Amino acid sequence: MFDYPVILTPDDGTVLVTFPDVPEAITFGADTDEALRQAVDALESALSFYVDDRKPLPTPSKPKRRQHTVRPSALECAKLGVYQAMTEQGIKKAELARRLGWHMPQVDRLFDLKHASKFEQIEAAAQALGRHIEVSVS
Repeated sequence: MFDYPVILTPDDGTVLVTFPDVPEAITFGADTDEALRQAVDALESALSFYVDDRKPLPTPSKPKRRQHTVRPSALECAKLGVYQAMTEQGIKKAELARRLGWHMPQVDRLFDLKHASKFEQIEAAAQALGRHIEVSVS
């Protein structure tokens, strides 16, 4: 759902990582493996800008053949999925807080990608939006 294609470019002995769909996400690594690990943090940071600015999340394009993709961690994907559902429905944070019976700081923490929210809170928010969260291991 949040698998974003990356462009890996050799750059003076390092590997530069850029995201065609998320231009704010840029990082590098000593080699491809390190660059892809660093790309997760860069992607999460960039997507948090969209959440903070209450903008719709960029839609990942289809990767080209053999093109690497990067996705946020599982917890962040769940948070982003709830955020995306909220924006698609035109629901504001205050309305979500009302539906959940929460105070606004609790909702703010839910959408803070650096905050380790409890999964039960994310599930409750999804339910309040008429959605559910599915987890799979592949």
